[in-house]
Amino acid sequence: MRENSRRAVLRKFTALSLVTAAVGVFAVGSADADSSEAPADSPGKGRVEVMEIQLKDLEYEAVDLGRPGPSLGDMSVYCATAVENGREVGRGAGTSQVVYVKGEKATSQAVITIELERGSLTMQSLRADEASSLDMAITGGTGAFKNARGTVRYWDINTPKERLRAEILH
Repeated sequence: MRENSRRAVLRKFTALSLVTAAVGVFAVGSADADSSEAPADSPGKGRVEVMEIQLKDLEYEAVDLGRPGPSLGDMSVYCATAVENGREVGRGAGTSQVVYVKGEKATSQAVITIELERGSLTMQSLRADEASSLDMAITGGTGAFKNARGTVRYWDINTPKERLRAEILH
């Protein structure tokens, strides 16, 4: 029974991480803002793009490696469809791997990539299994997001209402 409880917590944590990341990155809305970090001679630099997305149709698989129950190396693999205003705008996928365990509590490192029409975004974060929201760092991307950085916040992780807000610095 205790093994099932740990496995359920690990699954919930992993699914939450992916869904939250995918939802925030897929939003389409954007806003311009000034940035003192961008060089003045860099066209298009210094812009903040904001995306708000909902994640749907989550697929999830927990892989219990090593000892039964939460242990170092256990992972979760997930993917989801990003939806904005009822329209599919992309997909996201990622993994979470347990990197720290103390008693019943585990911390995982999540890595997620979201594909959109204009390119892909990658993000990464540590997440304690008891966290109700998650902030992830945007670590890079391709296409229009080639030099992207910024943050993504997830809410309602692993629920039908999971959503994210990405603030992408170009």
